[in-house]
Amino acid sequence: MAEPILSPADLAAIEAAVRAGEARTTGEIYCIIAEQSSDYHATPLAWGAGVALLAPAILLAAGIQVTAPDVSMFGGWTAEQVEDVGEATARAALVGTLLLQAALFVGVLLLTAIRPVRLALTPRGLKRDRVRQRADEHFLAKNLHATRERTGVLIYVSAAERMVELVADEGIHGDIDKGAWERPVAALVDGLKRGRVAEGFAGCIGLCADILAERFPVRPGDNPNELPDAVVVLPRA
Repeated sequence: MAEPILSPADLAAIEAAVRAGEARTTGEIYCIIAEQSSDYHATPLAWGAGVALLAPAILLAAGIQVTAPDVSMFGGWTAEQVEDVGEATARAALVGTLLLQAALFVGVLLLTAIRPVRLALTPRGLKRDRVRQRADEHFLAKNLHATRERTGVLIYVSAAERMVELVADEGIHGDIDKGAWERPVAALVDGLKRGRVAEGFAGCIGLCADILAERFPVRPGDNPNELPDAVVVLPRA
C-alpha cells in the first residue's frame, strides 16, 4: 500500500496553521492536496502516434531504406517479370513499414502506461493547465466563493505534478496585488521540493494570513469560521 501523502501529525499541523492564520483576519483559508490532478490519457496516444509516424523518416535519415532490386540482376527475365518482382518488393516494404509503425505504437502505449513515465512525458504546460482547472473546480465545489465577504483563499497542491495553485475570491482582487501571492506559493513549492509538505503548507498559510490581515484584519466578536480548517486530501481517482 502506498504511503499516505500526509501523516496524521502533518494534517494536525496544517489545520493548526490555518486556525492560527484565520485568527488574524476575516479571510478564509482552505487547503487541498491532491495526489494527481489528471490521468493524462492523451499523452500515450500522442507519443505513440508521433513515434509511429516519425519512424520511417528517422530510418531514411539514418540511411536505412528498403528498395526494389536492381533490374540488371534479373538477366534473361522479361520486363513484365521484373516489374512484378518490383511491385511485390514495394508491397513488402510497405507492409514491413506498417508493421514497424504498429509495433512502435503499441510499445509506446505500454511504456506510457507506467504512471511516472506518462507524467514525465506530459508537457509541463498541459500539466499546469490541468492543475489550474482542478483548483478552479474545487474553489467552487467547496463554496469558497460563498463566504460572507468574498475573501476565501484556496491553496491547492497537486503532488504528482509538484505544482501549486492559489485561488483568491473576487473580494480580494481589488485590494491585493496578484504579485503578493508569489512568496506564499514559493514557500509551499520549496517545501514540496524538500519533501517537507506540512512545513511548506504552514509557511504558505502564515504568509497568506499576513497578506489578508493587512487588508482584512480581524474584527473582535465578528469573525465566524465559515469553512473547515482541516486540509482535504484527494486520492488519485
